[in-house]
Amino acid sequence: MKNNNIKLLIGRTDIVDFPKLELFGIHVKIDTGAYTSSFHCHDIKIENNILKCQLLDPEHHKFQDIHFEFSEFSQKKVKSSNGQIENRYLIKTEIFIFNQVYSIALTLSERGSMKYPVLLGRKFLSKKFIVDTSKKNISFKNLNTKTN
Repeated sequence: MKNNNIKLLIGRTDIVDFPKLELFGIHVKIDTGAYTSSFHCHDIKIENNILKCQLLDPEHHKFQDIHFEFSEFSQKKVKSSNGQIENRYLIKTEIFIFNQVYSIALTLSERGSMKYPVLLGRKFLSKKFIVDTSKKNISFKNLNTKTN
């Protein structure tokens, strides 16, 4: 019998890595109200069919002033929390959480200095996680326990 239905318990926040982007220790907020996951960044532009941006906001303590470039990207209409529909760029990358690497699609949003620069939405969470809003940083705490 396969155990494909086993879901991990995730809290309302966690700390993750994005290994392909070389971004580590990034705080994320679990957002079951959002369908897509979102990465807050700034200076988003297209030049010669290349998406260029700076992930994170300059006010964020993990901001590295690195310009990222993506040759593979798409656009998606997203309804924001205030009900406005906006066109956002969407990239695909990997996220390291619960000692495992998962593929993830992230829309890019320029929203200034946010407490949580990444929102994990239902599309990513579905079939993998159950959310307990009374918990925090379950994956990160588990990682620290195993390395100490």
